[in-house]
Amino acid sequence: MNICVYGASSNAIDKRFITATEELGRKMAQRGHTLVFGGGAGGMMGAAARGVYEKGGTIIGIAPSFFNVDGVLFEHCTEMHSPDTMRERKKLLEEKSDAFIVSPGGIGTFDEFFEILTLKQLGRHTKAIAIFNVNGYYDNMIALLQNTAKEGFMRGKCMELFKVFDDADALLDYLETYVPEEIDIVKLKKIY
Repeated sequence: MNICVYGASSNAIDKRFITATEELGRKMAQRGHTLVFGGGAGGMMGAAARGVYEKGGTIIGIAPSFFNVDGVLFEHCTEMHSPDTMRERKKLLEEKSDAFIVSPGGIGTFDEFFEILTLKQLGRHTKAIAIFNVNGYYDNMIALLQNTAKEGFMRGKCMELFKVFDDADALLDYLETYVPEEIDIVKLKKIY
């Protein structure tokens, strides 16, 4: 399975996040999965790639050509795609992936998560989305989404479009056993 891992590019983060994501990458490779990611050598992107690479897995990097400067890109990708824009990058990440993991990250990762979630809510894909909630990183975002549903700005059923895990094995088990379902957007959106 081609699994997209979204995540931070920064190295200025607690090593606990890096360690957990390197282990996720190792487990992905051991289970025979291909990593699809933003091509970066640093942060969570680099951690996932190093883990997959360490276990001899396949790595598909997708990074805009303007990122191709010394030390920014992971140099051991099996394939590297270089679209011109960030929008093209997100489209390729979506097209080349069978499932999505959202590891800890900043606004770029949030953007990727909310776009892929919105597309699923709109019935544009039925792929699995899993949040890798290392050290409770996403607890506040989950609370925000729960409040969004509580206040009526989205249907509570939207919370079923993704799953949250703090354990890499449980997360990968979910992706491997996930059965896509057709999305009924009338039930998910306030369409009358």
